[in-house]
Amino acid sequence: MAETSIRNVDRIDATARFSESDAIRLNNMFRGTETLEMLRSVLRDSLAGEVAVVSSFGAESAVLLHLVAAIDPATPVIFLETHKHFAETIAYRDALMARLGLTHLMIVEPDAEVLAKKDDKGLRWSWDPDGCCEIRKVIPLAITLARFDASITGRKGFQSATRTGLPRFEIDRSDPHGRLKINPLASWSKQDIEAYMVHHDLPRHPLVAEGYPSIGCAPCTTKVAPGEDPRSGRWKGWDKVECGIHAPTGETKDGPGELPPGYDPVF
Repeated sequence: MAETSIRNVDRIDATARFSESDAIRLNNMFRGTETLEMLRSVLRDSLAGEVAVVSSFGAESAVLLHLVAAIDPATPVIFLETHKHFAETIAYRDALMARLGLTHLMIVEPDAEVLAKKDDKGLRWSWDPDGCCEIRKVIPLAITLARFDASITGRKGFQSATRTGLPRFEIDRSDPHGRLKINPLASWSKQDIEAYMVHHDLPRHPLVAEGYPSIGCAPCTTKVAPGEDPRSGRWKGWDKVECGIHAPTGETKDGPGELPPGYDPVF
């Protein structure tokens, strides 16, 4: 398995890629089409250009990764190494990549100078979770995705109120050049996910059995009681439901001017 560790990415010469009308056209084109067939057009037929999968290797990540592996196991898989993950997540990531035969893992890390300046004690999550996500996830991902024409996510419409009505194709608001964001599992139900996991005998994240139906960074993830919203264990006690990488706009907390030397994101 090829593994790429990314800390600093030079700006690329990005031009307009996709528009809102393109996203609408693609949603219409693939309406009623099975997920695997749609993904095959995206990956094997290069419908969306250069594409990468963004995966947290969380509770339900195995489904999307299994679908991708069945079509093109060399597809880049981006993992945001925040240095705050559960040890179980890192072990699951490596085991799942090997089990599915995926060959290109891209480990994206926050910049060391930014961490030293903005989170030198590593405790920013405890008083500013938005800021912590910003420097450990949002900015590093935006920089990495600048080289791609489209990204594939594992978001599902049933996961939260903010994801209800999620389309299969949309424009990534963090990129003014029109990067496409593809959500193959947008219309899948919880039952669909479970049935797929069982049918293909996919390995489970070890923390699911311990009461973690939605898994993020260790400091900001808690167990969920039976019957509670699966994502209620994320940032418990805070008015926060998303880490920010799927926010509707590309606005950042500190702004591009706060990036370290050498960081030149395409927003």
